[in-house]
Amino acid sequence: MTSITPAAPTGHRAAASEARKQRIRDAALALFSQFGLRGASLDAIADQAGVSKTNLLYYFPSKEKLYVAVLQQILDTWLEPIRALDAEQSPETAIGDYIRIKVELSRDHVQASRLFCLEMIQGAPLLREDLQSNLRLLVEEKSRVIEGWIARGSLLPVDPHHLIYLVWGTTQHYADFAVQIEAISGRTLADPAFFDATVENITRIVLGGLLPRTNADD
Repeated sequence: MTSITPAAPTGHRAAASEARKQRIRDAALALFSQFGLRGASLDAIADQAGVSKTNLLYYFPSKEKLYVAVLQQILDTWLEPIRALDAEQSPETAIGDYIRIKVELSRDHVQASRLFCLEMIQGAPLLREDLQSNLRLLVEEKSRVIEGWIARGSLLPVDPHHLIYLVWGTTQHYADFAVQIEAISGRTLADPAFFDATVENITRIVLGGLLPRTNADD
């Protein structure tokens, strides 16, 4: 009787394939954030990821498609915290948690923030469709959550869009201008005390302008 060697489990192959794709995206992020789309070569990315160029192109058929895949992953990571905003939460808890997570992202994903910022400065030529569809829909959804808090009297009247832009800009400043902050203060978010002070001060400033006086004084 002929012995047949069973094929590797589909789940195992899928996991190995996804791990390989993630190594490629991680390598691409490191090089794109340093050299930009034009300056980073596929050969260098493949070498850093530990795969052949042919294997890289199997997963990402062009450098532009790889670049967009990296940007989409950054955007998804950046937007995960705002997806958690829930009308059933108190605004103090929801916004406070959102600020803390956003500062954590600025601490832990400096390269991603730098690359995303560069893409925005350049007019988002490869990401505009995502911004005008998925991002816009998500911001509108969470704006309605903020409007609900305002209607209940839990927040003072504010344009939800500008509140979201404010939190984005303030928290990501600590990644995009980390060199400037370190030059001035001599500290970075890697310092736990400085991290906590950053979260505390941003939260106090933002909520201090949002909470009705009775709540703010509690």
